[in-house]
Amino acid sequence: MTAPVTVAVSTLGCRLNQVESQEMLALLESHGFRPVAADARAEVHVVNTCTVTGRADFSDRQLIRRIARERPGALLVVTGCWAQTDAEAVARIPGVDLVVGNQEKYRLPEMLRTLAKRSRPDVRVADIAATREVPVAPFTRVSGRSRAFVKIQDGCQHRCAFCIVPAARGPSRSQDPKVVLDQVHVLVEAGYLEVTLTGVDIGHYGWDLVPRTSLAALIGRIADVPGLRWLRLSSVLPSYFTPELLDAVTGAGVVAPHLHLPLQSGSDRVLRLMRRPYNVRMYRALVERLAEGIPGLGLGADLIAGHPGEGEADFAATLALVGELPFSYLHVFPYSDRKGTEATRHAGRVPARLTRERSAGLRALGRAKNLEFRRRLAGQRRDVVVLAERDRETGFLAGLTSNYVEVLFDGPAGLARRFARVRITAVGTDRTFGVLEEVEA
Repeated sequence: MTAPVTVAVSTLGCRLNQVESQEMLALLESHGFRPVAADARAEVHVVNTCTVTGRADFSDRQLIRRIARERPGALLVVTGCWAQTDAEAVARIPGVDLVVGNQEKYRLPEMLRTLAKRSRPDVRVADIAATREVPVAPFTRVSGRSRAFVKIQDGCQHRCAFCIVPAARGPSRSQDPKVVLDQVHVLVEAGYLEVTLTGVDIGHYGWDLVPRTSLAALIGRIADVPGLRWLRLSSVLPSYFTPELLDAVTGAGVVAPHLHLPLQSGSDRVLRLMRRPYNVRMYRALVERLAEGIPGLGLGADLIAGHPGEGEADFAATLALVGELPFSYLHVFPYSDRKGTEATRHAGRVPARLTRERSAGLRALGRAKNLEFRRRLAGQRRDVVVLAERDRETGFLAGLTSNYVEVLFDGPAGLARRFARVRITAVGTDRTFGVLEEVEA
């Protein structure tokens, strides 16, 4: 009897990439392959790449070259967003056998019928702009981690000046609600009581379906899944918050008090240069409405420092707005040219040194906002979902609160994915500590 072919998948970039890596593993497993850890010896190594910044491309190259050097006999497959947008650059890396586009990754089993090393890479990357569906991967395999993610949407119909994502992901397209609900049911039955809905532009969910539906309607249906404790949403653009979506996130008891609203800049002038579909007044009003309607809201935002055309007054406006709004954390990115995007042609380039300084200033403000938010939790008793991995430095368990604060506490093994109640006892500059009081049955 022939042993199954082993396959390892290494993932770079966003949470959506991690979900799609799980989908690829499930798909390959359903065709007789045996998944192994990303750092294990395998006959097939798949690298799922990111290209959101120049730094991401650099990380992609480093990982691909390391695997080619350390596993010279393995079949090396590269997929993901960098493979989609610059297949030629990927194919030039020595050791790469197969370059696979974002939509083609779901046909990996048929592409791996032969495991022979190629003398030159086989490139399977089609025009993703013509894609109109979200493939359904078999959902027989769930991650061993404590948190679960369901992909409800892919692609984006916006054309922000700085963003390569539409070229990497194609047009916005939604997964059928029944498929989403079936996946949530499977996850809850497998013991995952917290589920996060993810995608590229999930606020656009349902607009392309027949009959048309919406993210708000999907939340309403998921809220009825028995046993689901917390439902989280990944990043949602402010312009999608209709009265119905506001009601869903503030009124559905299952929706966790944690939202991520990309901002990018606190200057209306820069937002126009970026071609963002909202302005500062709209953003501020939405945040105030959400903070009023959701007690203890954990609120995150994305920011770009050094976008072409950003002047000192624009950056000062960003600092002022962020300082005034109740953010609990920030994701800060220095601007990075992406080939083919409008921003590469903009005047008013910000020097790299100044971009780094502005990024550092925003990150420092983000750390201060996060510390202020966590300090308000001191002495409180909070429910947490216990994560699978212990903290490496302390050996403590880690639990995530509903408003997205990681709490470290001492406790026994075997609690992963279960809910526990902890009392928060100490808040440090970058860590929060608690004491375990109760574990839910």
